[in-house]
Amino acid sequence: MTANLCSAEELRTLFLFEKLTDDQLAWLCERGRVEVFPPGPVYSEGEPATCLYVLLHGTLVMSQRVGADDVELIRTSWPGVYAGAFRAYFGDRVPQVYTGSVRVTEPSRFFVLDAGSFAELMQEWYPMAVHLLEGAMFGQEELHHIIEQRERLLALGSLSAGLTHELNNPAAAAVRATASLRERIASMRRKLGAIVGGTWDKTTLQTLIRLQEEAADRVPKAQALSPLEASDREDVITDWLDGHGLAAGWQIAPTFVAAGLDIDWLEHVAATVDAGPLEGTLRWLYYTLETELLMNEIEDSATRISTLVGAAKQYSQLDRAPYRVVDVHELLDSTLVMLSGKIPEGIRVVKDYDRSLPAIPAYAAELNQAWTNLIDNAVSVMGETGVLTVRTGMDEDRVVVDIGDTGPGVPPEIRERIFEPFFTTKPVGQGTGLGLDITWRIVVNKHHGDIAVESVPGDTRFRVRLPVTWQEVHDEGTRS
Repeated sequence: MTANLCSAEELRTLFLFEKLTDDQLAWLCERGRVEVFPPGPVYSEGEPATCLYVLLHGTLVMSQRVGADDVELIRTSWPGVYAGAFRAYFGDRVPQVYTGSVRVTEPSRFFVLDAGSFAELMQEWYPMAVHLLEGAMFGQEELHHIIEQRERLLALGSLSAGLTHELNNPAAAAVRATASLRERIASMRRKLGAIVGGTWDKTTLQTLIRLQEEAADRVPKAQALSPLEASDREDVITDWLDGHGLAAGWQIAPTFVAAGLDIDWLEHVAATVDAGPLEGTLRWLYYTLETELLMNEIEDSATRISTLVGAAKQYSQLDRAPYRVVDVHELLDSTLVMLSGKIPEGIRVVKDYDRSLPAIPAYAAELNQAWTNLIDNAVSVMGETGVLTVRTGMDEDRVVVDIGDTGPGVPPEIRERIFEPFFTTKPVGQGTGLGLDITWRIVVNKHHGDIAVESVPGDTRFRVRLPVTWQEVHDEGTRS
């Protein structure tokens, strides 16, 4: 790096300085300097921003770090292009570090001004412009923050509403089953009293108890039937019950079918007991089986509630360290459970997981927010029917998560803009345009990963790649 004398006339040829007075140009030459840089770096992203650089001659390349890679943003030889500490006049209200890297590909001359001098210049020469810039910059940041918070709250409200609905269904089912179970137990007590007070001998009672146990054992083994299959079997059993003199057999038949009883087993019952106590035996078995089925329904409802609560806990990560090693499949599953109430019945969810993936260090709650945004978008574009695919795998040294849908696709003309803040294709009032922007920030800035989209009509895939090694994490970053 070599130094040269500063020329006010040369500075005047640059668009940045062409309107300055002679005194102002002289001030710049007095405070600044001209330096020649050999091919290589001028400064690196993240270093303290100490100087403003204005290109006089040569070629510079601006780049920005995305994950582990430096992505080239611009390559230019245009005199007057500036980079470096151009935010120095904001003082300590913004981080005074280089937000990208600059290198030159050939020996290049720069006019260099220290950050302090540039800040003084802006404050003294353009006080009104500085105030306008401050208002625009900080106002935009505040607006972005407010809308981003609103986006998160809207997503949370939507998830909460869905979770409430999902919890209410099994809770209501458990309440109904409990009420029915109470009635059946009362009926069993009355039936037991009738049996005890009747004329049944010890051998018959032992036979009844054995049949009761055999019937109860069949309940967990019962196969799920389609409505048509169940209806056909109920008709067959109803005819059998009517043929053996059992009144209102149509009321008992559905319980026998649900418990897995068939004609062969009923014939076994008929052959085991005498014709006299057959009706009492069958009704006793009916009470027993319905009690078993109701207890199963209560157990299923309680399990469903427990699963939903567990998914909500996993999704929120409230009791976990913010940055820790996680199984990405647990995060994806909890997100799918939380969103299940928003996924129409006509959309089939396909999970294609590579269970051999290593755990990764991550901000789990924020990754869940990213999955929520991607899955919600995929469901939204498909409407009422389609296939949502969640696939995981490895790509070299990175964990890959693909969120795919069979919607109409992302048009090529907007594909480069979908991650921009406030860009949305949804009608006014239905989207803020921050869902994918937030996802980008979470994946790229906070996790040093990357995200890309591949799309044709009927097959759109958002691919997220995340590092498997610990990274130096940051709360925010700068978009490339």
